[in-house]
Order: sequence, then structure tokens, then C-alpha cells
Amino acid sequence: MRLRKDHDYAQRRQQIIDGALDVFSRKGFEKTTNKDIARAAGIGSPGLIYHYFTDKDDLFRAVIEQWSPAFRLVAHPETLMALPPREGLTLFAQSLFKILDNHKALAALKLILGEATRRPDVANAYNQAAPGRAFPILARYLAQQMEAGRLRHADPGAAVRCFMGPLLIYILTREIFPPSDSETLSPDAMITTTVDVFMRGLQVNGDAGDTNEAGDACAEPGGQGHD
Repeated sequence: MRLRKDHDYAQRRQQIIDGALDVFSRKGFEKTTNKDIARAAGIGSPGLIYHYFTDKDDLFRAVIEQWSPAFRLVAHPETLMALPPREGLTLFAQSLFKILDNHKALAALKLILGEATRRPDVANAYNQAAPGRAFPILARYLAQQMEAGRLRHADPGAAVRCFMGPLLIYILTREIFPPSDSETLSPDAMITTTVDVFMRGLQVNGDAGDTNEAGDACAEPGGQGHD
């Protein structure tokens, strides 16, 4: 009987978190009422929320804490470290783009972006889950590739931002500010192009291991590569 009660409690609590995520992501924290949350969660009374959470702030923190792990891009850094540049960067980008297949994770991202400028605790939680964890991992990976002679030397922190920037812009423009080509530019095409452009910027001179026919054709006017 106790197990049943614990299960029901956890299920109802999750129901409220899911409803809150839906409303918070659409209306923002300040404009969301307990009545909105109760309606979205499918519970009878707004007052029931206080049986599971101290107040709206407590519920908001629960939403952020639950969905912050969705933005942890590299679950096993050692796998990334063992890969050559093109494969490693592709894996990293694919991990980032998994968010595009999860509508709740996208809703959480919109919520975080909307509230981070007003709530330092939200910005801090997101930074710990995503940029604060992923950027150092990718910087360490790139530094390792540079030391191994697979990429030319550059500032790893600057290189991380050059690589991540186009990918993050793609997510934002697809989900929040969709341009005219948002329906035709696929995630796979964006990943391939980003990795290719980045590799051509940092590939070691004379290393043709990461070039392709399309890139060789663009090396010089007239489609002729270097001698």
C-alpha cells in the first residue's frame, strides 16, 4: 500500500511539473498562474500544487532541475577523446541536435532563454548543465587534436565558440526565429557543413585527409586546387 501511495505521489508530482513546463514556456514565469498550471496539468484544484511544492518558485526550480540534464551534450567524454577530428566534431554536433527531437527539451530551452536574463539562478543552472560543462570538454578535445598535429594550433576557447556558434544559431533560428529556409535546411546538412567549414579553417597545411571533391573544387577560382 505504501509503494502504491509513493507511486501515485510521484506520478502526480510529475504531472504538475509537465504542466508547469508547458505553461511557463508559453507565458513565462511571471504571467503564469497556479490556475494555468492546474489546468495544463489536468488536476482539479490549483491549491493541490502546494501539496507537492512550497510555492511557484519551488515548482519552477523543479522544472529547471529536471530538464537541465537534457542539455548535457557529452555523456561519455572518453568516447569523444578517442575519435579523430571530423568524427569527434560530428558526434558532438549530433549530441547537441538531439534536442530537436524532444519537444519538452525544446520547451525547456525556450523557458531557460526567456528567464535567464531575469533570474541568475536559472542562468547558473543552465550554465552548469550545458556551456559550463560542454565547452571545457570540447576545448580539451580540440587542444588534444592540436597537440597531436591533426589540427593547426589556435586558441581552443575561441575555436569552441567558432564551432558551436553556427550550431546554436541554427537551433535558435529554427525554433524561435525561423527563416525562409527553415523547412528545407536539415539538421544533417547543417552538421555536415559546419564540420566541413570548421575543419578547413583548422586543418594542417598539406593535410588532405579531411577534404572532399566539393571542397577541392572550391580551393581556387576555376575549380583547381593548389599544386
